[in-house]
Amino acid sequence: MLKLRKKQWLLLVVCLVTVIIGGLFAASQYLYYFAFEPQPRLITKYKQAKATMLVKDQHWLDNAKQKNWYQTSATQNLQLHAVYFPATQKTNKTIVVAHGYRENHRSMASYIHLFHRQGYNVLAPDDRGAVGSEGKYIGFGWPDRLDYLKWLQLLLKKEGSQQKIGLFGVSMGGATVMMISGEHLSKQVKAICEDAGYSSIEGELTHELKAQFNLPKQPLITTADWAVQQHTGFSFKKASSVDQLKRNHLPTFFIHGGKDNFVPTRMVYQNYRASAGPKQLWVVPGAAHAMSYYDHPQLYSQKVSRFFAKYLK
Repeated sequence: MLKLRKKQWLLLVVCLVTVIIGGLFAASQYLYYFAFEPQPRLITKYKQAKATMLVKDQHWLDNAKQKNWYQTSATQNLQLHAVYFPATQKTNKTIVVAHGYRENHRSMASYIHLFHRQGYNVLAPDDRGAVGSEGKYIGFGWPDRLDYLKWLQLLLKKEGSQQKIGLFGVSMGGATVMMISGEHLSKQVKAICEDAGYSSIEGELTHELKAQFNLPKQPLITTADWAVQQHTGFSFKKASSVDQLKRNHLPTFFIHGGKDNFVPTRMVYQNYRASAGPKQLWVVPGAAHAMSYYDHPQLYSQKVSRFFAKYLK
């Protein structure tokens, strides 16, 4: 009788473990689908201030002089697309613009127009997984940082070695340019401006697990990383803006909304403290995620213009 009970308990434990493992596997696969797979059918609803400006700037973008550029990704041999907007008056100063999560270069029309008005050439890539480029997953800036190194090489090849280059990104694009900062960059890259970028992919996903699903970090973050590695070939636990910035000696301008609940405002302080080069910080009072420019277009334009003008001489 005792042996029978032991077998029953053992069977119950095995069943419970199987259910837990199965549940973690299913949850991890869902988190990969939820966060990393492109969702082109989803329509982003922008706040009114952004929506109004973006419509006007996308109309400008559609009619602006531009060139389509193509290259293969640094890994997995994907075809990537970018758009190059030459300045109205010839210049060797170029801003490379990195877009946000589940967006592409068209979502950055307001920023592209901003820099074009300031007299810069603009190169605006579509990241892997974005509309315009190949790829079945969103890289959150980590594999993309290596793709941007190739875009920089192509820019120098096409436009000449006398280029003076600034890097700019918003949200995921902000994280992308911070992640680029820790790589070996050519001497033509002079300065970086990031707006609303996260301190790490793990940190951002942990925040969203709590905000969206009221779930703790572990064990799902670890098992989700296994799922992401299975699908993409990279580990998001290694992807840290903070770690990359520790190797960054370029002048860097950090911008963040004071009421950002999507990429928590506390992350900009982590990024700012980590950066090893000259740096400045602007936390915009009352601004929600990636809304700093749309809430304060004139002031934003002035601050960003002064920053790049100082270093892209």
